[in-house]
Amino acid sequence: MLPQSRVGNRSSGRVTSSHNGRREGATRISARHQLLSDSWTANVEKLEWAIGRFEVDSNVANNCEVVFFEIAGDGHLHCNVTHRHATKTVTGWAGPGHVPGGFVHNRRFGDTAHNNIVRHIRDMVFAARV
Repeated sequence: MLPQSRVGNRSSGRVTSSHNGRREGATRISARHQLLSDSWTANVEKLEWAIGRFEVDSNVANNCEVVFFEIAGDGHLHCNVTHRHATKTVTGWAGPGHVPGGFVHNRRFGDTAHNNIVRHIRDMVFAARV
């Protein structure tokens, strides 16, 4: 059963994956969403659940946050992946942009299958540091 992570249809609590094995500075992945409608809610909850299950490499320290959102008048699901440290750009993702929390890459999804969205996000979450 999937966790009940959303509050209304606008934002969610954080879903976190942290397999640090008591190691300082280990990778931590968090996910949240800010949706304008209910059209992507079920999909996003499944995506957040999948992100929470990512296996984290304890030898890599590059925390990241995944944020799902909608833009008014645009039917796509938008996804930002923000890393604390710069990473290589993954095919299909725009960026990096420098933001206060680190370095952000963005991608949007339309009719992409759930498994492919998870794969694309995993590729960006685990992108190699520059």
